Amino acid sequence: MTAYSALSAHFGRAAALSNALGILQWDSDTMMPKGAVGTRSDSMALLRVLAHEMVTDPRIGDWISDAEADTGLDTWAKANIREIRRVWTVETAVPADLVEASSKAISICEMTWRQARADADFKALLPTLAEVLKLQREIGRAKGEKLGLSAYDALLNDYEPGGSSQRIDALFADLADFLPGFTEEALAVQARRPVDAPLEGPFAIEAQRALGVKLMGVLGYDFERGRLDVSTHPFCGGADNDVRITTRYNESDFAQALMGVMHETGHALYEQGRPQNLLGQPVSQARSMSVHESQSLLMEMQACRSREFLHFAAPLMRAAFGGSGPAWDADAMWRRYTRVARGFIRVDADEVTYPAHIILRYRLEKALIGDEMPLSELPAAWNAQMKDLLGVVPPDDRLGCLQDVHWPSGGWGYFPTYTLGAMTAAQLFDAAKRTDTDILPGIARGDFTPLVRWLRANIHSQGSLYQTDDLLTHATGRPLDAAVFKAHLRHRYIEEA
Repeated sequence: MTAYSALSAHFGRAAALSNALGILQWDSDTMMPKGAVGTRSDSMALLRVLAHEMVTDPRIGDWISDAEADTGLDTWAKANIREIRRVWTVETAVPADLVEASSKAISICEMTWRQARADADFKALLPTLAEVLKLQREIGRAKGEKLGLSAYDALLNDYEPGGSSQRIDALFADLADFLPGFTEEALAVQARRPVDAPLEGPFAIEAQRALGVKLMGVLGYDFERGRLDVSTHPFCGGADNDVRITTRYNESDFAQALMGVMHETGHALYEQGRPQNLLGQPVSQARSMSVHESQSLLMEMQACRSREFLHFAAPLMRAAFGGSGPAWDADAMWRRYTRVARGFIRVDADEVTYPAHIILRYRLEKALIGDEMPLSELPAAWNAQMKDLLGVVPPDDRLGCLQDVHWPSGGWGYFPTYTLGAMTAAQLFDAAKRTDTDILPGIARGDFTPLVRWLRANIHSQGSLYQTDDLLTHATGRPLDAAVFKAHLRHRYIEEA
């Protein structure tokens, strides 16, 4: 057995453990009874420790060195070794007892968060969240020492390899300068639109689910390798070739669940389109969370809120809920699905105000990891930044700092990838439309094949063959350029309106 084949076999076994963890996590978030939290947390902690031990095996360093010296390997194998070295370097920085402690703390905190969120009671979450934060700081510092990064940048690196807070600071400062004035301009244009009558509910959950499933199929989701369920916080998870998504339903507003389903379907299409012959190898994984988020936002925001899609989908919506009258017309739907409004909830925000929600979270999590503010001050700091960035103040913590599961689940450093993803989505969709002029006409007739074909070729099938900037340059001809995102916003909310 060559060093490279030994590495491949070893990381294939580690991937099998990760797949088992993915299904257990999905079950924890969707179906597991509350009374099972203790035993489930122990089981998942053990599996995480075993997975950690596998990717920190002392033999890996020698295998990597020998494989890197092998001149007979192809481009994919070389990229796989690069990704294995990256994973191994990060994982060997964190001792197993810290991995186990963090896993247990996260499992307990996630369950506590669900009740605390329902009760709008941040104080109830504070002790368990403080433990998660303490351990995340320790993990960030351990990884940072190995990588030569700050604790925050080391955590960011888990989701955005090669990303840096310095670059994000500049990108977000640019957006923070652009968005307030643009938001005012978009709201002024919107005020001159026709006033559409509200859609009359209630909208039965069964009908919402059926419509969501139908449109998932239109987008190209493979139900032989996944399913749709319900959770407190929508997500895409599961395992290789078992890509499961969730949503949450509101009987008074079917748009929340429907667009959530379109969003998560974008994630799922990426997962289902990864290189099949290399599943289980690090090089087959999605390149970064900004690229992953670009796929969900491309489907939800770029494609499914377009005039073309809504002219196709409006009749399906009318039929699903027995709607009638001008409020159900395609143009009225487009105005409704592109409405700009300052609100409290990130997942319900429009694409104009959404970046402000991310800037807020990015600033706060960076300060918390850097120990620049006590966790007990999070609700007050959150509300103050909401007022500064969005001009609104949440009436309680359920609509404020308790709304997201990311921090209780250990996802520190994750939030900035959402807005990086929005910029990437705009750039990819722009390039796809210029490359294949049948993409928009296809969407208008409910045929996403041209778009998905372009994404399969340029993003999904590439896995982690390229670094993030190189992947985007190969697909669009240039690295990430915020000007494309701004041009998209201006076209949709000013020119097209």
